[in-house]
Amino acid sequence: MRAARVGCLATSAKGEPFASLVTPACMPDGSLLMLLSRLSEHTRHLMADPRCSVMVSGVAETVNPQTTPRVTVTGLASVVDDPALKARYLTVHPYATLYADFGDFATWRLVPRAGIMVGGFARAYRLKAAELAPDPDAMARLLASEAGILSHCNRDHADALALIAGSPGDWRMVTADVDGFDLALDERVVRFAWSAPVNDSADVRRELVAMVKAVREA
Repeated sequence: MRAARVGCLATSAKGEPFASLVTPACMPDGSLLMLLSRLSEHTRHLMADPRCSVMVSGVAETVNPQTTPRVTVTGLASVVDDPALKARYLTVHPYATLYADFGDFATWRLVPRAGIMVGGFARAYRLKAAELAPDPDAMARLLASEAGILSHCNRDHADALALIAGSPGDWRMVTADVDGFDLALDERVVRFAWSAPVNDSADVRRELVAMVKAVREA
C-alpha cells in the first residue's frame, strides 16, 4: 500500500458499480489519501455514498497476471481539510501540485475497515482493520522524529541516498515511516522498505546503514 502510486477506486451509483483509476498516497497511519475533483464521476458517487474500496497492486512474479500481489481495502471515504496531509500527499505525487489548489479539488481519506490481500496465485488472506494499521506508538515516535530524520539525511548523507536510489542525482528523502521511506528526484518518487517495521529513529539509522553497506558490497 505504501509503495502504490496508482490504484483502482470502486464506488457505486444507485446500486450500479463503477471503477476508476486514482493515485492514492498511504499516510503514516495506513489510511489512503486521494486528491479528487468534484467534476469526476467517482467523486459524485462518494458524495452520495461514501462506501468504497481501493485496490493497489505490485509487480507480477511471472508472465501470469494472477501472480501479481494486490490488496483491496474497504471503508468510508470522507473529505479532510488538513494542510499537513495534503502536503504529504504532494511529496508522493509532486506533479499534482499543478492542480492541487484548483477550486474543484479536495483531499479524500479512506480509513481501511477491512481488506483482502492476494499474495499471488491461490494465496488470499482476509485482513482486519487492526492488521492494516501500524503500531500506534511506533507511528507516533516516527512522526515526531521524521522532520529531524529527513533534515539530517538530506543535509549530511546525500551521497548515501544516491547509493540507495541506485542512480546519481540530488535525491532527497521526503518521507519516513514505520515501514520504509521515499526518495525523490524532481518528480520521480521511489519507495524503499525497511527489512522489518521500525520503532524509532535509532532503528531508522540502523536500517539505512545496513542498506548502504549492502549496496557497497554488492
